[in-house]
Amino acid sequence: MAESTIESAKRAAAIQAVEENFDPAATHVGIGSGTTIVYVVEAIKEKSTNPNILFVPTGYQSRQVIVKAGLTPIAFDSLPDNVRLDIAFDGADEVDDQLNCIKGGGACLFQEKLVAERARKFVCVADYRKKQNRLLTNWPTIPIEVAPIAVPTVLQSLRSLGSSEPKLRTTLLEKSGPLKTDQDFFIVDAPFPTLLTSDDVKAGKGKGDGSDGSWEVNNLSQAIKELTGVLEVGIFSGLNGVEAEASAAKGGSNNVKVIIGGQKPVAVYFGMQDGSVEVLKAQ
Repeated sequence: MAESTIESAKRAAAIQAVEENFDPAATHVGIGSGTTIVYVVEAIKEKSTNPNILFVPTGYQSRQVIVKAGLTPIAFDSLPDNVRLDIAFDGADEVDDQLNCIKGGGACLFQEKLVAERARKFVCVADYRKKQNRLLTNWPTIPIEVAPIAVPTVLQSLRSLGSSEPKLRTTLLEKSGPLKTDQDFFIVDAPFPTLLTSDDVKAGKGKGDGSDGSWEVNNLSQAIKELTGVLEVGIFSGLNGVEAEASAAKGGSNNVKVIIGGQKPVAVYFGMQDGSVEVLKAQ
């Protein structure tokens, strides 16, 4: 019964997210990974009347979902330089009040971040279990994609940053060894204390820089990303796509226009236990 409730919640969230955000006139659409995205693709298939839309997957699983639906996939690295995705749909392992996300439970975080940053807007679809006030409330760890040769060094550095027991993720058959990503990298899962938001730091609830044992979302993401051997961190924070495009239009401090999208979603659709859908939107 619980599983049926969860799947119904995922489907309801996907249907509403697609109904309110998918434009049949779009030319390029990002499709993330995970079980919720299956329902997103189903909803797009029902709504789409344009056979020329190209769908960019974040990994092997999402590409198979696209193909099975009779839609047309295109590899991320096949996109022309001047093309941005009209929208990207993806799930999350946990989302906080500021729409920061933890992703990477399915080991696709690097490609998920590539697609999110290439999209004009990223819409997240999830079930009620993923909705938390702060990251690392229910979801236990931060997934980190690491070069195999660097795993011992990264594990030691993560402990220095305050992770209690970071571990290399293995396959379901442990004798098969570490889980490999689509990039042939490994995944390290690092537990940390519940993360602060930027508002928490402003309110004096912690320094957020690790010096007092507390970490703010963006600060921890940056600290981990700076470790040699780390390809990507499963924290999606900072700007969303709309904010990033507005920032790029201003040209930055050097007056150079750089088109890089945001990591955070512009909206998150949570399917709830009672069959309703709760929507959190960027302020």
